[in-house]
Amino acid sequence: MSIKQEIFTLMGGRVKMHRGLYNPTSDAVWLASFAPRNIKTVLDVGIGSGGVSLCLLANNPTAQITGLDTSSDMLTACHANADLNSANIELIQADITTWKTDCTFDLVITNPPYFNGTPAKHNAHHNADLPLWISRCIARVRPMGTFAIITDAATTATVIGEMSKKLGDINILPLFGAKNTAERVLISGRLGHHGISILHRGLPMNYEPILRHGLTIGEILSKVSET
Repeated sequence: MSIKQEIFTLMGGRVKMHRGLYNPTSDAVWLASFAPRNIKTVLDVGIGSGGVSLCLLANNPTAQITGLDTSSDMLTACHANADLNSANIELIQADITTWKTDCTFDLVITNPPYFNGTPAKHNAHHNADLPLWISRCIARVRPMGTFAIITDAATTATVIGEMSKKLGDINILPLFGAKNTAERVLISGRLGHHGISILHRGLPMNYEPILRHGLTIGEILSKVSET
């Protein structure tokens, strides 16, 4: 019987993670790659064990990250993973839908709890009101700042419908697995902007330049536009 390694890595070894109750998937790397370059302050809503934030820091090492989660178990795991990567992340135990704060951020990023059903053993936030979750995330974006999300393709209409109430310059990037239909969708928008929405050419979910080499979506799209 094989024994799983206690430590696993993301982004071709640039990010190290303790194996635990919840282990980030490629969703974390994809969402981090969708973040703008040179951002200063970031709120990671539903930070979990820290996969998104640590991947984001690998590309934006000077970013100041605040992580929000309802689960004390997840925050404990995130703290351990931050230490493993010599990263400094401010962690807050709170529910975004009821969090009382006036703080705003250059970037608010989330891999939301779109799952409905029996809550997982790791006590993560499930069965959430997705439109409310998104609206509360957007409320924490500073003027001209960015909101970015990765979601299941089935919830795309719900997500875009809520984002379009407050955000412009909406960018949509579908991600494809083995099926001919998208499995995940990356979506971003900017507060205070009124630009048109753009639907980008989709990418495969196992795309190595993102998952192993740590390129950002911006870098990939710029290369595509040059060809």
